[in-house]
Amino acid sequence: MDVTRNYYNSLFVFEDCDNEKFRNKRPEILKMILRSYARNISSESSKQTIIEDIRQSNERTFDTKTFDDYLEALNDLFIISDIQSWNPNIRSKTSIRSTPTRHFVDTSIACRALNIFPDDMMKDLETFGRFFEDFAVRDLSIYAQAHGGEVRHYRDNAGLECDAIIRLEDGRWGAVEIKLGGDRLIEDGARSLNLLKDKIINKSSERAPSFMMVLTASSPLYQRNDGIYVVPINCLKA
Repeated sequence: MDVTRNYYNSLFVFEDCDNEKFRNKRPEILKMILRSYARNISSESSKQTIIEDIRQSNERTFDTKTFDDYLEALNDLFIISDIQSWNPNIRSKTSIRSTPTRHFVDTSIACRALNIFPDDMMKDLETFGRFFEDFAVRDLSIYAQAHGGEVRHYRDNAGLECDAIIRLEDGRWGAVEIKLGGDRLIEDGARSLNLLKDKIINKSSERAPSFMMVLTASSPLYQRNDGIYVVPINCLKA
C-alpha cells in the first residue's frame, strides 16, 4: 500500500515535465476525474454520468471539451484504459451498445483514488466484484496481446452482456465472464455465456467461440459438462 500511495502521488507532479500537454493540467482536477472513474469502474457509464458525478461530489463543473482534454491526458499517462465494445454483426434487430467500459491500467490506482483498502473490499462484495473485474480485464488484455489479440466487451439492448471478448486477428474468439466465485455466480456466468453462444451462432456471421470461460478469484480449475472452463485467475498464462 505504501508503494501504491507513493506512486499515485507522483503521477501528478508535472513541474519538470517537458510535455506542455501535462504541464498545464491541474492535479486536483485529474484526481477528481480518477475518483469518479474509480466509482464507475467496470461499468459503461457515459462521459456525462462521470461529469455529473464529479459535480455532485466536488461541487465542480466543467464542459465536455475540458473533460475530454483531461481524459486524453490520463490515457497518455497510462492511467486509464477503456475497453471498447464488440460488434459481431448480428443479423437481427438487436442493437449493440457501443459505450466503452471504464477501466484502469492498474487497479491499485483506482483503489488509491478512493482510499480503499483490503478490509473495505471484504465488507462490500459488490464493489469488490467490480474491482476484481478491472483487475481480470487487465490480465486478459496482457495475455491476449501476447497472441496478437485484443479484449472487448459485449452488451446488447436485450440485456445480454459478456465481460470480456478475446478476439484474434484470424477471427477466432473466446468469451469470458468474470466472477468472484461461488456456485451461484459461476452458474450465472455460464448461463450468460451459453446465451451469447446461441445468439452468435444463430444470428451472426461469426464462427462459434473457440472457448468460453468463467474466470474467478478463487475456485478449482475444471471444465463443465457444457464445455465451459472455470478458471481461477492465478492459472492464467500467455
